[in-house]
Amino acid sequence: TFRECKGVCVVADKKIKVTLTRSLICQKPKLRKTAEALGLRRPNRSVLLPDTDDVRAMIKVIEHMVAVESA
Repeated sequence: TFRECKGVCVVADKKIKVTLTRSLICQKPKLRKTAEALGLRRPNRSVLLPDTDDVRAMIKVIEHMVAVESA
């Protein structure tokens, strides 16, 4: 399906599975907030997220703490 966001069509059908592989303890507050905004709160937990540029940018910030696979 398509959804419109600020006049731009975004395809939200594709999903990616993101798994938190490292603990949020002793991480910088910005990294901790980014992980929590993605729905990652505990190590070894996974969430399904839409494969959009916004989500990819957030994953790029914490790429050393997560594992990403296509769903």
